[in-house]
Amino acid sequence: MRLNWEQLLSTKRYRTSGSGKKYARSADLRSEFERDYQRIIGSASFRRLQDKTQVFPLDKSDFIRTRLTHSLEVSSFAKSLGQNIGENILVYKKDRSFTVQMKEDICNILQCAGLIHDIGNPPFGHFGEDAIREWFGDNLHKLQFHGRPLDQVLTRQMKEDLYHFEGNAQAFRLVTKLHYLVDERGMNLTYALLHTIVKYPVPSTEINPKSGNIKDKKLGYYYADEEIFREIEETLGTNGCRHPLTFILEAADDIAYKTADIEDAFVKGFLSYNKLMEELVELERTYAQVRNPFSPSAKLKEMYDRGRDIHIDDPEEYAIKNWIVRVQGFLINCATYGFTSNYDAIMEGTYRYDLFHGTFAEKLMDLLGDLAYREVFTSETIYRMEVSESVMINYLMDRFIGAVIGYDDREQELGTIDRRLVSFISSNYKRVYHYHAQGRSDVEKLYLRLLLATDYICGMTDSYARRLYQELTSSVY
Repeated sequence: MRLNWEQLLSTKRYRTSGSGKKYARSADLRSEFERDYQRIIGSASFRRLQDKTQVFPLDKSDFIRTRLTHSLEVSSFAKSLGQNIGENILVYKKDRSFTVQMKEDICNILQCAGLIHDIGNPPFGHFGEDAIREWFGDNLHKLQFHGRPLDQVLTRQMKEDLYHFEGNAQAFRLVTKLHYLVDERGMNLTYALLHTIVKYPVPSTEINPKSGNIKDKKLGYYYADEEIFREIEETLGTNGCRHPLTFILEAADDIAYKTADIEDAFVKGFLSYNKLMEELVELERTYAQVRNPFSPSAKLKEMYDRGRDIHIDDPEEYAIKNWIVRVQGFLINCATYGFTSNYDAIMEGTYRYDLFHGTFAEKLMDLLGDLAYREVFTSETIYRMEVSESVMINYLMDRFIGAVIGYDDREQELGTIDRRLVSFISSNYKRVYHYHAQGRSDVEKLYLRLLLATDYICGMTDSYARRLYQELTSSVY
């Protein structure tokens, strides 16, 4: 099997309109992928990213990144990588069928994918995901439906979906169903874009972090959304493989958050210039045998000396911020090489790693992630925030999951408080639930109602989740 770009760049949508042709004659000169871009930036779901955590929850600083600014950075890096890689394919004739128009298309797709890759994340960043997963693990066997524990009622895949709740799968769900603009088909984005954002094209029952293949690490889509994913997969001809552009999107995401976490950590006082320099020197000493034309420690020192020479008030801050830009450029070049040098394996669906695998860039990325973890994510400040966030997420899960179990159930009448809680949930989300619940069994409806609660909670911003918690508990947080 070999993937082909004509099929991979399909402009098909779940709901078709107009002629359906890729470049139909019209007064509107936008390509289908440019239409995707404008649908995304005009959506409320995208705007809500401005009040969702990247690293520092509920931070009052104007400098610290949010999910929105992070997504804009990923979008920019992804488009740059698309330009580099597309040009390389053309210049070195890696694929005779690849055209200049295809290069433009992949740039537009990647720009859009960067904007929505985190759009399904719950409040409080990745910790919010962990809290939801843990809540299901702790409570699914305690809750009952018609006198039986939920973990005995639901099918294996339904349970695994909840135990492995994943922001990436939630993003796919949101843009394909929950963004109820015209109908139940969500934003109705192109299939090429939708497949690109699915990092892990496997169901929850096939997760296998030990397989050695990056695509098997996590859940890619829920049982509730499997039908639309299968249709997309069949249309694009991927047959269980990652879309090639997914490798590029993932590299852009890694570059953005690993460099940004270091910059934010310095600005917040968690990481010093000297500590960063010490770690970089040790990295280069440890991997001295690995071929590397770029010395991170030498570049950091160069930036510091330049700041001092031009009499910058804080040469350490000047050095780190400028160093971040240089490192990002280096990593973009490495990711470009990673894709183009493994082009055949990627297009045959056999490539199993990220684009930095086996290079000094991989070691540098590992260091940046580990440094942020040691200096920031295990700090008392972050732990205190996460304990507070856990209390809020757990409370909201307790109340809303408890309420939706009996919602739309013929054998159970909702209590007064549960009726009020269900009334808080977006009418659009409930409309989507009722549409997809038609003709389903009681167990399938129950599963969809559990997702209805997580849909609602995931749609909350950090501030809204905190405010709702305060209102429901009449507390001051």
